[in-house]
Amino acid sequence: MSRGASEDLVAKLDNYEASDLPARTKAALRLADRMSGPQRAFDPAFTDELRAHFSDDELLDLGMTIAFASGWQRFVEAFGVVPDRWREDGPSPFQPLSP
Repeated sequence: MSRGASEDLVAKLDNYEASDLPARTKAALRLADRMSGPQRAFDPAFTDELRAHFSDDELLDLGMTIAFASGWQRFVEAFGVVPDRWREDGPSPFQPLSP
């Protein structure tokens, strides 16, 4: 079984609105953009669009996943963690907090 996103899919994410991705995928990406961008309020039209593609349970799961990923990114940036450069046999990317 293959896991993760293909290079073709990743290439489409930069301009997903103009891509051939399914409408449901584009709606999920719009939600991620809204939740992680500066304007986090949803107008009724956007909420209606989301409900056309997702059930309440799916919106809850998707929203929680986006919130976690966005929060994790903020944590990584705040502490200067660079996980892409960290190797298991290398020094910890986490440094002690100053008292």
